[in-house]
Parts: sequence; structure tokens; C-alpha cells
Amino acid sequence: MDVGFKPQAAHLLTDSRQVSFPEQSIFFAIQGEHHDGHAFLQDLYQMGVREFVVEEAAWTDARKAETVHWTDAKIWVVPSAIRAMQKLVAEKRRTFNIPVLGIAGSNGKTIVKEWLVQLMSPGQRIVASPKSYNSQIGVPLSVWNMGKEHTLGIFEAGISKAHEMEYLQPVMQPTVGIFTNIGPAHDDGFRSRKQKITEKLRLFTKVKKLIYRKDYKDIDEEISLILRPVNPFLETITWGTTKSGAAIQVAFQILKDKTIISLKGKSGNFSFETGFRDEASLENLTHCIVFMLDFGVNAAQIQERILSLKPVSMRLELKEGINHCYLIDDAYNNDMQGLSMALNFLSQQEQRQKKAIILSDVLQTGQTPAELYNLVSKLLTEKSINRLIGIGPQISSQAQLFDIPEQQFFPDTDAFLKEFAFNTLTDSLVLVKGARPFSFEKIVHRIQQKAHGTVLEINLDALVHNLNFYRAKISSGPGHQNTKIMAMVKAFAYGSGSSEVASLLQFHRVDYLGVAYADEGVALRQNGITLPIMVMNATVPAFDLLWEHQLEPEIYSRRILTDWVDYIRKKNDPENTPLVHIKLDTGMHRLGFVKDDYDWLIGQLRENPSIKVASIFSHLVGADEGVHNAFSKNQYEQFMEGATLLEEILGYTTIKHILNSAGIVRFPEYHLDMVRLGIGLYGVEATGQEQYALQSVGTLKTIVSQIKYLASGETVGYSRSGHVSHDSAIATLAIGYADGYDRGLGNGIGQVSVNGTLCPTIGNVCMDMTMIDVTGANVEEGDEVVVFGKEMPITDLARRIQTIPYEILTGIGDRVKRVFYKE
Repeated sequence: MDVGFKPQAAHLLTDSRQVSFPEQSIFFAIQGEHHDGHAFLQDLYQMGVREFVVEEAAWTDARKAETVHWTDAKIWVVPSAIRAMQKLVAEKRRTFNIPVLGIAGSNGKTIVKEWLVQLMSPGQRIVASPKSYNSQIGVPLSVWNMGKEHTLGIFEAGISKAHEMEYLQPVMQPTVGIFTNIGPAHDDGFRSRKQKITEKLRLFTKVKKLIYRKDYKDIDEEISLILRPVNPFLETITWGTTKSGAAIQVAFQILKDKTIISLKGKSGNFSFETGFRDEASLENLTHCIVFMLDFGVNAAQIQERILSLKPVSMRLELKEGINHCYLIDDAYNNDMQGLSMALNFLSQQEQRQKKAIILSDVLQTGQTPAELYNLVSKLLTEKSINRLIGIGPQISSQAQLFDIPEQQFFPDTDAFLKEFAFNTLTDSLVLVKGARPFSFEKIVHRIQQKAHGTVLEINLDALVHNLNFYRAKISSGPGHQNTKIMAMVKAFAYGSGSSEVASLLQFHRVDYLGVAYADEGVALRQNGITLPIMVMNATVPAFDLLWEHQLEPEIYSRRILTDWVDYIRKKNDPENTPLVHIKLDTGMHRLGFVKDDYDWLIGQLRENPSIKVASIFSHLVGADEGVHNAFSKNQYEQFMEGATLLEEILGYTTIKHILNSAGIVRFPEYHLDMVRLGIGLYGVEATGQEQYALQSVGTLKTIVSQIKYLASGETVGYSRSGHVSHDSAIATLAIGYADGYDRGLGNGIGQVSVNGTLCPTIGNVCMDMTMIDVTGANVEEGDEVVVFGKEMPITDLARRIQTIPYEILTGIGDRVKRVFYKE
């Protein structure tokens, strides 16, 4: 890094959409696989950012010219923005001399970190990674928050390929390490499992102590062979079963209502009780116990804190709330960086104009109340919060610091639930952000709208991943770097929730949205969506809605064009006339102008220059199957012939598009000016060629309502169609065909995942219930069941009843609660 690189900003910024304090921020313009931060320099300057780090390869003459008049800004030119940020944070880290725990491994990193933050908070002021911030960018952003008030740092580091950890070690500089375990995650980024272990061990080359489970022989061997030679004074604190030869012998005794964790050896002899029973949780908790014992926490305190451990929620959830509100659930932790992240997520949502926050005391910061809540006040003002509901003695005592139109304060959660007028919380986006001791889950339960046990969870991170996958496909095509994306959000965004998905897509700068009917477009406009919207089935009765809400109709026939011409002539307002999209039928034979219509269509366009054409498009019939490639090629050629002819008459160039999700993958040479991204966005790669590259967006879950034990020979369900052939445990689920679980999935055709075990249906699927055979499964009433998701892919479910994923997704009933979440 250039010796002169000494920025003055207090906040590091890598996303132009998540600015909190622009005048105090430095923006690192990162040129990545799916994005280029340099494209947003002008936007950030307009917001007030005045320090920038740009990359040499992207610092073109054109970009220099754009910023030549920024006399009040400082621009640092470096080979790599990420490396510059890492080195900057590493320099800051060296100024602190506090214990720092670094956590690496394949699984459990985030759980161990979150639990240790809970367990160590009494008596320590902790700085930690927020959520799962463990990447090349996440680690420096986390460590940057270290301040003079902190007494302990707890950070996690994750890598997906070789040599990444060597950049994170200087940033984090851990003094103690925990290696959780090793598994198959990111195996494809390494030559072998041993190489992956070696690369992760780079985090611990300078730690004084390393905690790990000695039962993992490959980890134990690599520590001896690779780590010890470079860190000869390393003290290893090993734990494991009796056979492992570990310094601390650990045994798990699983009883009916608790588990006893017994430790014998180096740290002494102890027993601890916990309510956790599964192997992964017990392993994670033992890592925490061993760390705490070594840190000097006494056994009685450890036991007390273990019993108070609360669930770890590593995601922000967006749910429907009461009184036409939307609820953002982040009820399990509250620190300054987490608050900033949650407010950024809130600012991305466009469904409601009013923004409210229910906020608890912010704990364990080491700052005086006046310093802390002055900063909180500025942050809430920056994010245009209209209403603040503060809960807790500290935030209540600093009420005078907040300059927000509506304010209320309560001493604790119980007082809020008893005294608050919930009917006043209307038409708002409500962020619920609370530290664990405040039990804000009670508030979430009170203000969320639907309590149906069946839930469709929408992973917004997965949706963005899929969007970026297709963006990369598009930009890699020859000459198609500027190809636009129209995202299809018709049919309630394929069952996922139109306004919520559209809001995310607008935030991630897609170019167009596509809906089937005008009503869908109106609903999007009413929920704050400003993107151009194409309406595929525009009818005369809907023309007023199209005009009022600036929705752009698809023109596909002589009749609809004639009606549109008559309508806009009567309106006689060229400035406000919506654009239209001309559809050509090149082989689908559904909607669209055929060749015989072209002369008539050309005449209409000549006679009516007030018709403003945004795009000309067609639809491939068989892009999902290679057997139709020749037909698809013929369709493309017909389309280009027709589009060229129409553009000659119009006298201007329009957007041309013919590809759907399958076509984007199969025909990169046909990307043209825009593509229409539909089912692929939701995690189904229609050609089947690259399904591995997409992430599942939707997970449909329900619960076990009741379990019955039936003898062989009994029957289950309507028409006695479910025959019990052996003594069985039969569970009834809170889902039926009215929720979208197809009746054809009954009688063993369908399977669901119950705590990791696939269980078949038995008997007919009912309107509101489904029965499954859970014989041999580990299950209790109230347990969660996955209907489709990673354990049961929706493609498999569709195959079982000989349909397509589209039908299953769009068939999920409105009474099924949608929960949108971001990791």
C-alpha cells in the first residue's frame, strides 16, 4: 500500500446502498465478479462521501474525467481495494493489546461465536463479528469496530479457496484460536481435505493457545505436522472422547430432559447441565466451556450462563404484521454494528413510507449512555425513522437526545406489552431490534399477522445469489455487457411475495419488472416500486390503471392495439402516455403478432407516432430442452427480421428481447438488449444444465400437530386409503391442499423431512392436514417439518406428481405466512 494512504474517515463503506454517515465514510470501490463499485462513485459523492479508494485497473480516463472537479475529495488509487482495506484494518488492530479469539472451521463458527458473546458478556466488553461476517470483506469490517473500551475480541474467519486466510490473519491477529471441525463445505476450492485444513490453520500461526477436538484425527495430524513447526510455542488445549487421548476427556450423557457434559483432565473435573441434545450443539457448547474454563470463568458461573443461553438467530426476517404493517424481526441481539445493518435492511424496503423502530437498550458497549445514545440518535435520523419506541432504563434515561417525530419509552418489555396502544402502529415498516435479555420475541409474537403453523421462508440472500449468477451469464456474452434484466414477478412472484421480492430487485438495480395483470402492477406501485413495469395481459377496463400508475402494456394483437390507439387519442396527453411493448409470435402461438399482421402493424405505427414503443420481443418455445435448438434458432431469426422491420418504421432503436431463464443459459449469443428472468431467479435452472450453481430460495415448512400410534391393519384418512402394514407412528401435519400441498402427493407419493429423516405420506392429503408415517424418526409434537427445501428439492417434489416447480410455487395458498430473511 502507498505510504501516503492515511484516510481520516471513521466508517468503512463497500456498498453504495448502505451509507449511514457519508461525511465520515471512506468508500472502497471493489471490482468483483458480479459488480463494480466504481460505477457508483458519482452517487456516493452526491450523498456526501469525500474519501474514495479506487483500483488501478478500473481507474480509466473516463472515470478520472468524471471526478476531475471533486476538489474537496480525496481519491486513493491502489492495486486492490480489498487488500487496501485489509492492510488499513491490520494497522489499526496492531494498536490494541487485548485477548482476541479467532474461530475457524467448516461448521459451527457462527454458533460458537454467538454463544461465547452471550456467555462472556458478563464481566467483558466484547467486540465481535456481526452475524456471519467472516469473509475477505467481513473480517476487516468486523475488526475495524475494535475500540479502547473493549476487553475481548471474538471473530470468525471463513475461506473458500487457498491463500485467502493469509490475508485475514494479519487483520484479525488472534491471540487464542478455536478450530471447530472440518467438513465438505467449499471442498471444490481446495486440492484435498488436508489442504483445506492447512489453509484454515494459517489463522493460528501466531496464537498462544489453540482449542480443538482431538477426535478429528486429520485436524490433529495437520496441527502437529504443519502448525507446530511455524508456531513452536503454541499451547494446544485438546478435548475429546476417552479414546482420543485428549488433554480433556469429555462425555455426553443424554437424559430425557437434559444432557450432562462431563469434563475430566487438564482443566479439572466438572459437570455441566444443558437442554441441548444434538451432537452439533453439544460440540459447539463444549468448545465454549473449554474456552471459558481456560479464560478463568469459574464453573458455577459457567453453569448459570449455560442455562440462560438463548436461541441464535443469524438472520433478519421480514414478515407481515398487524394493521397493514411489515415487521423486520431482529429480536435476539443489539449492538451498534448490528443496529446499523438492520437499519440498512429497513431502508431497502419500499412497502411502506412510515418507518418505526422498537429498540431496546444497547448493551456492553463500554461507552457512556450520553455518548452511545447520541450516536444512536444520529443513526436513526440518518435513516429517516419516523417513530421510536425505546424499551429499557438506559435508552429511556436519554430520551432528550432523540429528535424523532413520535417517541415513546418503556422501562421493560412487559410494561410495553401491557401499556402500548397497538392500534396506533399502522401502515408502517417496523424494525424490532432487541438485546437478548429483553425477550423481544414476545413483541414479535404480538405484532406479526399470521399464526398459521405453515410458513414459506424466502431466502433473500439466495435470491440475490441467483440474480448475480444470471448477471454474470449475461455480461460474459460477447458484446452484451449492457444487457438489461427484466425480472418476472407475476403470480405473486412465483408464490414468493410480489412487493417484497420487487423491493429487493429494485434495490439491486434490475432494469424492468414483468407482471401478468394490471392489478399486480398497481399493487407494486402502491408498495413503493418505481421501476418500469411491463403488463403482459392488458385489457381495456384496465387502461385507466395503466395510465394512472404508468404501467406499460404488452401489445399483442390488432384488437388490443386498436383499443390502445383509441384510448390515447382521447387522452391527448403525449407527455404522460405510457410506453408499450410489441410482442411478435415466432412459434409459441399463444399471444403476439404473426407475419401476416406485419403490414397492418406497420401502417398503424406510421399513422400513430404517439405510440411509444419501449421494446419489441418474442418468446422461445423450447429453450429448456436442447432437442428444440434448431426451432429456437429459427424463432430468433424470425424475431430479428420482424424487429428490424418495425424499428425501420419507428425511426428509433428499441429494446429487443427473446430469452427467458432457460434461454439465458442455453443461448448466450441471443442475449440482445434485455433478458426476462423468471423461474431461475427463484432457484430452478430450467435447462437442468447448471442447477448446481443456483441456491434454493423458498423453503416450505409446517409443524407436527399430533402423533398417534397405530397397530398393523388400521387405516388412515378419508376413504380409508392409508393402510398401516406394521405397528406405526403416524403424525398429522398442519398443511393440506388448501395450502398448496397437492392432493396427488398423498398415499406415499410425497415425502417430507422430519429432523433429517424423510417420511412418506400416508392416506389422502386433506384440505388442511396431511398424515405422514414417522416410524423410526426422532420426532415430537410441535416439531418443524420441511415440505420442500434443501432436504426435499422442489424439483423432486414436482417430479413425483409429474408437474413442474412453477405449479407448486404458484399454488402455495395466501394463508401460508411468508417470512423473508437475510443472513
